Amino acid sequence: MRLLSTLKAATRCCSDQLVASFFTQAARRRLQPGGEELRRLRLDDLASAPRLELLFGLSPCLLALRAARRRVARLLLQVHQGVCMEVTPLRPRPYTEAGEAGPSGDPQQLWLALEGLQDPRNLGAVLRTAHFLGVDKIITSRRNSCPLTPVVSKASAGAVEVMDVFSTDDLTGFLQAKAQQGWLVAGTVSSPVPEISQSSEIPITSCREFLWDRPTLLVLGSEGSGLSQEVQASCQLLLTILPGRQLPPGLESLNVSVATGILLHSICSQRKGFPAEEESTTSLGPSS
Repeated sequence: MRLLSTLKAATRCCSDQLVASFFTQAARRRLQPGGEELRRLRLDDLASAPRLELLFGLSPCLLALRAARRRVARLLLQVHQGVCMEVTPLRPRPYTEAGEAGPSGDPQQLWLALEGLQDPRNLGAVLRTAHFLGVDKIITSRRNSCPLTPVVSKASAGAVEVMDVFSTDDLTGFLQAKAQQGWLVAGTVSSPVPEISQSSEIPITSCREFLWDRPTLLVLGSEGSGLSQEVQASCQLLLTILPGRQLPPGLESLNVSVATGILLHSICSQRKGFPAEEESTTSLGPSS
């Protein structure tokens, strides 16, 4: 509450000063304040500073400072996990800056494309998993997708602060262009029922049988409806996670962040030099 009151007071003080400045300038020009002059005064005219947001959590703040991608206005202590920061927003970069890496280079390149993920905690968990397992780049659809909010940063344990995240207005066109460059565009579907398997013209393969032998772009859809028809039609292959038992209706699919972890581990475990389970153990560490 003290932090909220401080932010409100600072905003009110800034606005009062700007309004006073407006009337002072009007008086110097021998204009009577009010009338047409006052009607031309808009709220946007009072916004002299860039919009700030509150980044919270020790790991997100620490990684944001190290990455130096945001402008930091204030550092606040003795709040959530002991630290918060007022920072400028973090936005995805245009996909045109992602580069034109083709199959002639490393055959085991892996990019992750996300269509319409709307839950910030899901998005954060997906980004954390992707960063941990070595995904090279992340491409998001700008339409109907969650922005890179502080909640996303918190859920990713700060991974979003140091990752390459790009966005595009035309995900379908982007996928088709990568396919023409020789990339394998692999979509994802929930556990296929016979009707889906028979009607789909795109082959469906279990992630355990997938062979990663060329640059691959893995595409995941939204939490509710999965991939759109347009995006799925741009895929050359559909990967699925087969359940370990017969499932009742309503339990045929997994949370998108859980599915991402399974799919990426299944693919990345084929990478040369990927640590074998019997040779190394992974510390789960804190939740965020």
